[in-house]
Amino acid sequence: MKSFKILLASFFVLLLSTSLSAKTAAEIDQETNVAIQQFNKDVKSSTGFLSSAKGILVFPKVIKAGIGVGGEYGEGVLRVNGKSVQYYSTASASIGFQLGVQTKSVLIAFLTDEALDKFRKNNGWKVGVDGSVALVNIGGGKDISTATMNKPIVGFIYGSKGLMYNLTLEGSKFTKIVR
Repeated sequence: MKSFKILLASFFVLLLSTSLSAKTAAEIDQETNVAIQQFNKDVKSSTGFLSSAKGILVFPKVIKAGIGVGGEYGEGVLRVNGKSVQYYSTASASIGFQLGVQTKSVLIAFLTDEALDKFRKNNGWKVGVDGSVALVNIGGGKDISTATMNKPIVGFIYGSKGLMYNLTLEGSKFTKIVR
């Protein structure tokens, strides 16, 4: 039974990845610009925070779907000094209480050169295994605290649309893609 659930979760990830993987670099960059504008609108003092980051990884649209088992997929870009340097996909599969479909934006800020370099040297980087991401729960109009600034990698999930229980980055895998 457990292997069936894993197979079904893998199917969800494969289904999502094949339906979303046709984006060009220009499309990802454009969607990223919009996602960053939304982040700056939703979070006070975000522009200062983002400008102090060594790099930011942005997934403008991550789709998650599940009924007991699920998967999620999205494509994004790593920006260093405001320039797109590498494109990535994010994917994860999950088993447990979940029901629905959701889209969300994900922004991960690398606040130290060491954290950014370690991330860039890996072809596949998994949250919780290759590095820890401090997930910040910030609703519209809230401020980024100085407590956030002392973590090497900080992640934000925002712009959620749809109904899905369980907002997390744990287990998400980021893989370099060519665009």
